[in-house]
Amino acid sequence: MSILEVKDLTVTFPGGVQAVRGVSYEVERGEVLGIVGESGSGKSVTSLAIMGLLQQNSVVSGSVKLHGQELIGMKEDELVKVRGKSISMIFQDPLSAFTPVYTIGDQIAEAVRIHQKVNKDKAAKRAVELLDLVGIPHPDVRAKAFPHEFSGGMRQRAMIAMAIANDPDLLICDEPTTALDVTIQAQVLEVLKTAQQETGAGIVMITHDLGVIAGMADRVLVMYAGKPVEQGSVDDIYYRPRMPYTMGLLASIPRIDGEEGALVPIEGNPPSPASLPPGCPFAPRCPMKVDMCDEQEPPLVPSGAGRHVACIRAQEIEHKGLTGADVFPVPVIPPSDVVRVPRAERPTVLELDSMIRHYPLMKGAVFKRRVGTVHAVDGISFDIAEGETLALVGESGCGKTTTLQQIMQLAPPQGGRVVVLGKDSSTMDAATRKALRKDLQIVFQDPMAALDPRMPVGDIIAEPLRAHGRKDVEARVAELLELVGLAPEYAERYPQQFSGGQRQRIGIARALALEPKLIVLDEPVSALDVSIQAGVINLLEELKNTLGLSYLFVAHDLAVVRHLADRVAVMYLGKIAEIGTVQSVYDHPAHPYTQALLSAIPLPDPELERNRKRILLEGDLPSPADPPSGCRFRTRCPKFARLSADEQRRCVDEEPSIARLASAVDHGAACHYAEEVEVITASDDQEEK
Repeated sequence: MSILEVKDLTVTFPGGVQAVRGVSYEVERGEVLGIVGESGSGKSVTSLAIMGLLQQNSVVSGSVKLHGQELIGMKEDELVKVRGKSISMIFQDPLSAFTPVYTIGDQIAEAVRIHQKVNKDKAAKRAVELLDLVGIPHPDVRAKAFPHEFSGGMRQRAMIAMAIANDPDLLICDEPTTALDVTIQAQVLEVLKTAQQETGAGIVMITHDLGVIAGMADRVLVMYAGKPVEQGSVDDIYYRPRMPYTMGLLASIPRIDGEEGALVPIEGNPPSPASLPPGCPFAPRCPMKVDMCDEQEPPLVPSGAGRHVACIRAQEIEHKGLTGADVFPVPVIPPSDVVRVPRAERPTVLELDSMIRHYPLMKGAVFKRRVGTVHAVDGISFDIAEGETLALVGESGCGKTTTLQQIMQLAPPQGGRVVVLGKDSSTMDAATRKALRKDLQIVFQDPMAALDPRMPVGDIIAEPLRAHGRKDVEARVAELLELVGLAPEYAERYPQQFSGGQRQRIGIARALALEPKLIVLDEPVSALDVSIQAGVINLLEELKNTLGLSYLFVAHDLAVVRHLADRVAVMYLGKIAEIGTVQSVYDHPAHPYTQALLSAIPLPDPELERNRKRILLEGDLPSPADPPSGCRFRTRCPKFARLSADEQRRCVDEEPSIARLASAVDHGAACHYAEEVEVITASDDQEEK
């Protein structure tokens, strides 16, 4: 018997806006159902409606039965008894889900006492047991800490502990790993699997990460414009999709095990729930559209054992065996003339030589005193040649953003050198610095925050042109908009009138205004849906090749890096752990940290994901105010525990420097015992080296 039965669930917001339009599915005990789709498809609204957490002005209809008990229309005091006991939810942002004025232990104990007749001491003991179960070190001590004293990964694990406190029958996970580093994400997903084994619960996993779904889900529900458009087993959906939208999503995903080259974007944007097109909502973006698609919205109908598809051409797709590459045109990116010249013969556009950036750690409100030093960047070196993309990757807190800030300020570093386009930042005067800013531009992570909402985009793009005395402003603005794939007449619109992907294109157009030679990309696609992200990645690659640009690309998504970068530098706690060409670092990582990063990234391939070998790191990143002695990674290094006492002593006492590896000219790792290992497709039955 199913734990949860959802039938024809509809959610309508004020103004007649239908965010969810007839969602139906079932979840059995021990089963994982993955719900995927772009932003605005109705995934999260569906889960909130099931939990009874929507605002009172929303209208919810249909049926939601938990163990046969109807939840729609249930009184709040009765619903409270069900929430947290039989059904629990893990939210996307654990910091806002926890109350900041109570300790973590008290909040978990409260969840226990609400549903179980236990005293305060037993509830507190249960809270410690739960924190230990989800892998939080020193749970008895950490239970007394407040939410802000936990890292992001620890907060998410504490949220899972609270969700499973009363052994629920159903867990709803709403983007539980979206804001986490890949190493922490791998830990959290492992904790979720442990929690399911302990409770035997069914799981509804809502995410936009198709790699996570591939490794966890048994069945998949694909949503678009508030309705399911395809449903089936995880293998059927990934290997034999029959809905063009599903095919487009899978084709647009950058993969760390895939070939470099153009991705396949889904052109256009999802429709607004307030103004859906006639007929099939996906028709305006679908390459397989025919006239009949505009006449009537196709229903979700059976299409084989356990399969349901909402597309009038599903049978044709099945019979012809079409794939995403067959349906969606693969963009052709012109090759670069610059890269035909050997790297050693190209001019260097950026060089960092032992760059250091420390910050004082202060204490006291009125009389401040220095109590320590934050080692944000502690002597890193790399260079970027003309027409090249270097990616800087690593976990949050490793020093990537500090490195960018030091480069963009064009100010003297505390130690070492920063040379931009042949000019040393320590010897620049104000006039040289202003002139150099034309050749050095940045594209920010959040395009909405980077664009002034009070200015039309034409003025936003024109601002740097006017600041540097350009005369052909209007013509140049029109040219830039066309260059990034937007119509010149869009210059009169404001940023809020554009989608996320279009806003990022506007940010790129502004960065290109003064014809720079070097562009710094600060997580330029992390805030975008995968279908929109693919188009922006292709655009950046095309611009680099046609204009001869060089990029410094900061990212935490190593799959995106594989498609965009030529070389990659892996940072850990202010130091570079490994550096080299993308091919050598990805295919033969030598540093244990790089190996852990690559093994943690999920692949959108169910069979590979089920059999992959994971390298899970213990604990969180140490504080940069108190880095470990010797090798900074040794406190989390899986290899360290297998070394002899003498070898371990070397790791504790001696800081490793980057040593070139024999297998490749441009590949080095800062590890005393570096060893190249294949980890991306390594399976559990492969013996670890």
